[in-house]
Amino acid sequence: QVQLVESGGGSVQAGGSLRLSCVVSLGVYSSNCMAWFRRAPGKEREGVAAAYTGGGSTYYADSVKGRFTISLDNAKKTLSLQMNSLKPEDTAMYYCAALKYGTSLSSVLRPDDVNYWGQGTQVTVSS
Repeated sequence: QVQLVESGGGSVQAGGSLRLSCVVSLGVYSSNCMAWFRRAPGKEREGVAAAYTGGGSTYYADSVKGRFTISLDNAKKTLSLQMNSLKPEDTAMYYCAALKYGTSLSSVLRPDDVNYWGQGTQVTVSS
């Protein structure tokens, strides 16, 4: 059974921090690359961060570089996103995602790169 279950969303003031987690079923976790996407109200879904389950390169959208950190715990099959220095424009529904095998992290991530989606967790940042 394919499962990606997010947790950790919530409301925070600008400048604050949140940590998102995603527990992934074994079959999905072996998909090579895991990612976080987000969709803000009225905007398209965008890739935020991604990492290979085997380690190595990571991907960050320009808008979150230096503030967000993606990490993987292979033993627990858990994907995390540490979000610091949050801004109101970070307000969005955040989705855990398993990318299609062979997806490159050297270019902008697109929703078409995703094999499986989590149900999403809301992050709201107030000014």
